[in-house]
Amino acid sequence: MPEEYQKARKKGEKEYRQAVSEGRYPYLPALDEILPEAAELSAVELGVVEVPLSLFAGTKTVGRQNAFSWGFMPLLQEGTEFAQKWNSLCESQMAEGLRDPVRAYEYMSRFYVEEGNKRVSVLRHLGAYSIPAQVTRILPKRGEPDAEIYYEYLEFYKVTGLFGIIFSEKGKYVHLADVFGRDLEHPWPEEDILRCRSAFIQFSEIFRKKFGERADMTPADAMLLYLQTYSIESLAEGSTDTIARRIDTLRKEILTDAASGQMERQETGQEPAKTKGIRAILPGGGGHTWSAAHPLKAAFFYETSPAESRWAYGHELGRNELEENFAGTVVTQAYERCDSAAALREAMTAALDDGAELFFTTAPGQMPAALRFALDHPKAKVLNCSVNLARNAVRTYYIRAHEAKFLLGILAGSLCEGGRIGYVADLPLFGTVAGINAFAIGAALVRPHVRISLKWASQTGRDWQREFAQENVRLISGPDLIVPASGQREYGLYEMGEDGPVHLAAPLLRWGNVYTALARRVLDGVWEKEKPKDNQAMNYWWGLSADAVDIILSQKLSYYSGKMIDTFRRAVASGELTPFGGELRSHAGTVREAGDPPLTGEEIISMNWLCDNVDGEIPPMTAFDAASRETLLLSGLQGAGS
Repeated sequence: MPEEYQKARKKGEKEYRQAVSEGRYPYLPALDEILPEAAELSAVELGVVEVPLSLFAGTKTVGRQNAFSWGFMPLLQEGTEFAQKWNSLCESQMAEGLRDPVRAYEYMSRFYVEEGNKRVSVLRHLGAYSIPAQVTRILPKRGEPDAEIYYEYLEFYKVTGLFGIIFSEKGKYVHLADVFGRDLEHPWPEEDILRCRSAFIQFSEIFRKKFGERADMTPADAMLLYLQTYSIESLAEGSTDTIARRIDTLRKEILTDAASGQMERQETGQEPAKTKGIRAILPGGGGHTWSAAHPLKAAFFYETSPAESRWAYGHELGRNELEENFAGTVVTQAYERCDSAAALREAMTAALDDGAELFFTTAPGQMPAALRFALDHPKAKVLNCSVNLARNAVRTYYIRAHEAKFLLGILAGSLCEGGRIGYVADLPLFGTVAGINAFAIGAALVRPHVRISLKWASQTGRDWQREFAQENVRLISGPDLIVPASGQREYGLYEMGEDGPVHLAAPLLRWGNVYTALARRVLDGVWEKEKPKDNQAMNYWWGLSADAVDIILSQKLSYYSGKMIDTFRRAVASGELTPFGGELRSHAGTVREAGDPPLTGEEIISMNWLCDNVDGEIPPMTAFDAASRETLLLSGLQGAGS
């Protein structure tokens, strides 16, 4: 079938010209040149497996390398022996199918052919999906980010045997497994493996038609965002046109997800000043005018009840303060038990029907449903209380709690009579470890040899109060707030006495000021001016300078403690002092040398190491209960516990 070779060669010539015009290598890359140290690396024989043709990236050796374009299309003239053999293979495939497996090497999820280049070429030309291959897997050295992503893929491969689902970030294989109600530790049932494979084939075909091949994202990245926003059932049951429309709806979110690092983060002192007792009519954007007669309605959504959760309790205090600050110009409504996507959608819809325009989802786990709601109702102003979740349609907000923890650490160090201070954290979320380390650094500033004993309150099977008692640790930084419905009174910085905790100080998370500043943005018409670009996300991350966080001191303390904290508070608020400037050392060694620039906001938020004076570890996700793991999947530190 010479005409098939002619068609394939035309494709090859087009690919060749395209690569040359873009300054890329136009032929098949050779693994021997890409990875000259391959013989020194560990290898695993996979046997004969079915490999998607889209994953073949090149050839093993330099021989015959120039006979193909980079996309495996032939380049040699018609009438050559090469062309005749290619035609024969094409005829065999169209008559009865090619059954003999090719021989290939896999490295970092890409395949390089040692024997069978023409078979791969023929099947690609004819539009086949996969080919049987005898595969040797070459394992990369660990340490580099791409290698760590690949080793997480190997965990996924071990339980599914699937090729081709390639993510750009570590942690996403865990997220994908969760979509199917599975994990990376136990083999998946064949039914779920087939569902995952067919969903990916269907989605990636539509995605490539919409976006083409992009270097900044993979079809798997986009599919995971789709599945977290909609559902696996919606993908399986939806028509091609329906799925394509949903991908169009998600376009900005896909671009934002691909442009990781494009978060516009408003930090110190960039928000409007706190305003008390507003009674005048306030003009807003879009021709709105708000007053006590026509107030701005804001809805708050809690995963549980403020009486049962210190997190929800803090936000409830903030909601009440918001209403007080605006004296009727802003009215609010709280919705409890929004602990599932269905419950949150129902509550947000009810709030919308009641006239709400501003929607505060107060937990990271509520982001997927909040995003779906924001996409369905583009005029709604939707926010989520998180610091790492980059979404275009949902803005996020959080408090720079590490600044308060730094001040608490300084105070604790000044009060510590022994050599140890206890510290209780809840979950290893983005920003949590920064609080631990800021506390440890603050304590060491005034007591250089102090050790911080770290416990995790939500860790399964652990009792942090009992453990501190056994260790004779009496000065403790406990949870930030009490749980109103519980009898527990260990919170803030306290010393455990014979008759119970003696409270010395507590962090003050001023959610009311945060909500006031965010509502002001709507009332003053600033909200629309701050609208992020199509591939950006907006995060409000405020601290001491914005009066979003502080600490409160007990009257039992000496006035010298107050003078000391005031001095450090002013230095942090002005930006003259940061806990993460100068030399920084972790368990693994030096993080920053003296004279290096301070850590950036992104480095602080994503911190997943502990200071060298902290005794403890960052536990893996499996150390927490199922409810906690749901939160960790969305906003937990990747690599924690490894």
